[in-house]
Amino acid sequence: MGNRFEKQKQKSVAEIAPSDYIRNGSPPVATLYGHPASSLTYYLRFALLYKPITLRFAPMETWLFTLELGDDSVSGTAKTVLQYVEDKFPEPPLLRKNFEHDWEATTPLVVRMALLQHKSMRRHVERVVRWGMDLATRGGKAAADPGVGTPRMEVRKFAKSYEQLLEVMLEHAQMEEKIIFPILQLADRGICKSANAEHARDLPIMNGIKEALKSIGALDPGTPAFLEALSNLSARLDILQENCKQHFEEEEEQVFPLMEAAEVTREQQGRVLNQSIEVMRGTHSHLGFFIDGLLPSEAMQYLDLIMHYVNKETAAVMLRALVEYNLN
Repeated sequence: MGNRFEKQKQKSVAEIAPSDYIRNGSPPVATLYGHPASSLTYYLRFALLYKPITLRFAPMETWLFTLELGDDSVSGTAKTVLQYVEDKFPEPPLLRKNFEHDWEATTPLVVRMALLQHKSMRRHVERVVRWGMDLATRGGKAAADPGVGTPRMEVRKFAKSYEQLLEVMLEHAQMEEKIIFPILQLADRGICKSANAEHARDLPIMNGIKEALKSIGALDPGTPAFLEALSNLSARLDILQENCKQHFEEEEEQVFPLMEAAEVTREQQGRVLNQSIEVMRGTHSHLGFFIDGLLPSEAMQYLDLIMHYVNKETAAVMLRALVEYNLN
C-alpha cells in the first residue's frame, strides 16, 4: 500500500514539505485489520503512514482493530494500536504526552485550530520562498533533480502549489473574519478592525504573485524577460513572507488571547469549530496539501480536532481523501 516516505522520491528538493521524512533500509510489513468505512480506521491508517513500516490494510466488519507486525499482534481501540506502534517506532513522534486529557487545556478549540493553520501556512510560505529563490538563481536552467521536469514544467508545478497555498490563506482569513472576529467584537472592536485591515493589506500582493506566475508561464525560459520576471517574483515572495510573519505574530499575541476572555463554553467551541471548517471547505476537501505543512505530531493534533468535533460521516470523507492523497 505504501507510506508517506515513498512520496519523497517523486518530489524535487524545492517541493519537500516538513512532514516528509527519509528512511533507510527495508521497512517491516504491518497489516492493519479494521472496518473499511470508519473515520477511526482512516485516522489510524493515516497515522501509521508516518512510521517506517510498509502498511497493508485488510478490511473487516469490526469496530476494533488488529495490527500484525511480524510475529507480534495487538488488538483493541485505535488508541491502543497507535500507542503500540508509537512505542515500537518512536520516530517520528505522533502522540503528545497526554493523549487523552489534553483536550481539557484552556486554549479555545478554534484558536488551537487557527494556530496549527498558521504553522502550516508559515512553512508553505517558507517553501515557496526557497523554491522561488532557487528558480531565480538557476535562471531557467533545469533543476538538479530530473523529477521536476523542464523549466516550463517546473513553473507550472510551482504555480499550482502556490494556488493551493493561496486558497488556504484566503479561506483562513475568511474563517477569522466570519467566525473568530465576531466573537471578539464584544472584547475589543478596535483590535478586530485592525486585524481585518491586515487581511486586506496582504490581498493585492498575494493575487499579484498569482498573476505574475501566469505571465512567467508564457515566457520562454532563459530569456532576459524570463530572468527578470523570476527575480521580481522572488522579491515579491520575500515581502509576502515578511507580511505573513508579522501578521501571524500580531494575531497570536494580541487577538487570539482574547478568545479566553470571551468565555465561550466547550459546547459552543465545538459548534464554532464546525462552522470554521465549513467556511474552509476547500482547504478541508483537499486536506493533504495543508497537512503537508505540519510536522507529524501537529498533523495528528489537527486530525484530533476533526475527529472530536466534526460529525463522523464528514470526518470519514475528509480522512479517506487524506489517506488516498498519500497513497497515490
